[in-house]
Amino acid sequence: MKRLVAIVVLTLTVVALVVPPAHAHGGAAASAALALGAFAAFNILFAPLWLATAWFPPLYPAPAPAVYAPPAYRPAVVRYATASPAPLVHREVVYANGRYVLYGDGVRRPYQWVWVPGPPPPPPAPPTR
Repeated sequence: MKRLVAIVVLTLTVVALVVPPAHAHGGAAASAALALGAFAAFNILFAPLWLATAWFPPLYPAPAPAVYAPPAYRPAVVRYATASPAPLVHREVVYANGRYVLYGDGVRRPYQWVWVPGPPPPPPAPPTR
């Protein structure tokens, strides 16, 4: 009995899940022909409307397209208050036998002290007779 109920339920489930083919107006070929005919009739009926818009301008004036110019560039004027000029930097320190010279500006090139020896002393004077 259980076996018979299981076979009936399985058969009903398979039959319910199988979708029968649709037969609208004679099958798929007739449906395609009907759709193409409807499309052609639609185009024939409404062709004067879209052809008229191509041959004649619309009755209302179209607004002009908006044209925006970029804003004019004017650099900002910035004025800095200067309290006093920069202090002078002593670039030479002189000694009897030479001097130190300061190279560089401290910004682009670092400061560098360089020793420059002085000229040699003059030779002794020749003896007089």
